[in-house]
Amino acid sequence: MEEKDFRKSINEVFGCKEQDIRTYSPLALAYIGDAVFDLVIRSIVVESANRPAHELHKMSVRFVKAASQAAMADALLSLLSPEEEAVYKRGRNANPHTVAKNASRSDYRKATGFEALIGYLYLTGANDRMLELIRQGLAISELEKELPLPKDRKEE
Repeated sequence: MEEKDFRKSINEVFGCKEQDIRTYSPLALAYIGDAVFDLVIRSIVVESANRPAHELHKMSVRFVKAASQAAMADALLSLLSPEEEAVYKRGRNANPHTVAKNASRSDYRKATGFEALIGYLYLTGANDRMLELIRQGLAISELEKELPLPKDRKEE
């Protein structure tokens, strides 16, 4: 049996209607992108070992903070398609009403752009592309060295 796209399954089970992705604000894209990126990182961390929740949280937080996401955005910029770059820039240039207390304004804006891109890719069903960009962003920014990946995966 073929598995459905996770987002499509959510829409089907809860009766959500497909929306035109172009109508989403960049901050709405960043909102969902933040959750999706967090889920990817938490999945990696949880799969690495069965540990107490507070340890898992401490391991995850260094990857989902604005400075780390900004580093990934910088690392990925040259790899983005024109459409992906436009989404990133829309997110980066959006005017959030808040700024994280532990992040510079610049890092926060880049992180918002990164999250908007992740949200856009998720909502358009481009999960393979999304995961590939996350993988490349972690590798190029050297954040991957801090992830609890199997040793043979780190050497690829």
